[in-house]
Amino acid sequence: MVKELLLSDYKRCGISKISFGILLNVFIFQPNPGLKFMTIFRLTQHYRRKNRLLFYFFFLWLRRLKVKYGFDISYRTQIGKGFYIGHFGTIVIHGDAVIGENCNISQGMTIGVSNYGEKAGVPTIGNYVFIGPNAGVFGNITIGNHVTIGANAVVTDSIADNQTVLPAKSIIIDKDLSPFYIHNTND
Repeated sequence: MVKELLLSDYKRCGISKISFGILLNVFIFQPNPGLKFMTIFRLTQHYRRKNRLLFYFFFLWLRRLKVKYGFDISYRTQIGKGFYIGHFGTIVIHGDAVIGENCNISQGMTIGVSNYGEKAGVPTIGNYVFIGPNAGVFGNITIGNHVTIGANAVVTDSIADNQTVLPAKSIIIDKDLSPFYIHNTND
């Protein structure tokens, strides 16, 4: 099972087979942070109930990669095959989130919890979902299959299949608020 999951992740990066040479390339010679992280993530999940010693070895390695690349993705998160991380940096996914197959995530995005109201909980993401840079998906909602969530969009409602979510247009007001944020200048 773990080999099938790993191969599906590698195929998303254009790698059709896994060999020792491929692993050396992904981990050392031409590091691919997303693929490297997902390899250790899958191995941590695989050994969680099979071998405590190997689980702790991969768990500690995963913690190191989290800090190094800015991926805050718990080993408890259910992620389907063919997961693709486009760029590294500031990716947060709640440990109870469920993500389907062949999904893409981008830098700066968050799949998080809502602790209040009727949508308290974490999202369930369908198959073939793209989540753009700096997007956020929050609460006990369902994102359908074949959904695109654009850059900077914040999603707090369920989305049906085959939809695209775009962020709201910026609002410009005629007032200079910069003095409230820019302090200790040389003026």
